[in-house]
Amino acid sequence: MEIILLQDITKLGHKDDIVNVKDGYGRNYLIPRGYAIAATPSAKKMHSENLRQRAHKEEKIKAAAQEVADKLAEVKIVVGAKTSSSGKIFGSVNTIQLAESLREKGFDIDRKNITLPEDQIKEVGKYNALIRLHRDVRVKIEFEIVAE
Repeated sequence: MEIILLQDITKLGHKDDIVNVKDGYGRNYLIPRGYAIAATPSAKKMHSENLRQRAHKEEKIKAAAQEVADKLAEVKIVVGAKTSSSGKIFGSVNTIQLAESLREKGFDIDRKNITLPEDQIKEVGKYNALIRLHRDVRVKIEFEIVAE
């Protein structure tokens, strides 16, 4: 079944993508929740017209995201965590704490757009995170975990 996505869905596609999914997933989950619409010929025609009209606005949004990415690449982020004497963190550092550190620096990034390299960071040190600002703009930032 072909559908047109109305919003970004992790591991499926971005907003306005036309994707193929299994009939049950599309008919019973995506369409009733308003995440997608069926890709009928008339819906495809309307979709292509909307994309054509929106292309100019998308370029501005992408340029703004690239500008933020350039600024983010220069920022040094330090996240404090309670640690034991051997450098192990009590608990773990996650995307919520990283998003809060970025907010303190003046960047309003949603935690869902931050991807950490490992599932859980449990030791003091330097790590890299991938931040998705736009469907085509991603930036890798370096952050450091220090003992409080």
